[in-house]
Amino acid sequence: MRYSSVYLLCVPALVLVGLLLAAPLYSTVAQTFGGEVALFGRYGAFFENAFNRDVFFRTLKIALITTVIAAALGYPTAYFISQAGPKWRSLLILCAVLPLLTSSVVRSFSWIVILGRKGSVNTLLMKLHVIDAPLRLLFNEISVVIGLTYLFLPLMILSLVGVMENIEDDLMDAATSLGAPRIKAFFAVIVPLSLPGLVVGAVLVFTGSLTSFTTPQLLGGDGSTVLSTLIFRQAMVLFDWDGAATIATMMVVLTLSVITAINMAARRLNPAA
Repeated sequence: MRYSSVYLLCVPALVLVGLLLAAPLYSTVAQTFGGEVALFGRYGAFFENAFNRDVFFRTLKIALITTVIAAALGYPTAYFISQAGPKWRSLLILCAVLPLLTSSVVRSFSWIVILGRKGSVNTLLMKLHVIDAPLRLLFNEISVVIGLTYLFLPLMILSLVGVMENIEDDLMDAATSLGAPRIKAFFAVIVPLSLPGLVVGAVLVFTGSLTSFTTPQLLGGDGSTVLSTLIFRQAMVLFDWDGAATIATMMVVLTLSVITAINMAARRLNPAA
């Protein structure tokens, strides 16, 4: 009887999830199969368009590149933070979290100032006589990747720190005392034990990069359209709500597929996990 009462406490939360998440998601997916078109006709029509295919694969490429870069930058940073003393660890975590307290719009505009033709990067390169004319660093895929990496890198760092700080230092000491070089001990001990944090961070960065709207819109421009900005164009400019629902459904399926692939890769790398 006591356990059934505990389960009843979950009912309000389940009702809210059903009303606010499941029902809208079902309505969006169902809309893509409505009307007089064939069962998967809207999806087929989407991929028949060369522009749509380019947008789809560009979005996937940008999200994957951003995730890899965030992992490469976040891993050593998180390990350094986890090895710091309690006082310094709190300060370093605060520094990592600080960018999250600023609006994504403000952070994207800051990169416009930095990467613009008269921005900090071009000004420095010209003063050092590395270039003769300003480089085009804005409104392309590179600027979008830079903005998204800066946007979601704190999530990767926090996910890894939460796991790494719970790994006992004795494990590394034991590996090195048995003759393993420290670098080899790191990959044999720390990396497998920190895989759960890496998986969580990768999922957060990938899903955030895949669905981000503000940063690709401000830093990518019309030449680097992604699925999120394409949805806005379909719904708010062309008023094609069925087309927007089709893109949204594909983004959900793509996100779930990549999350599943990341989890499978993590299990293959660490079968004991």
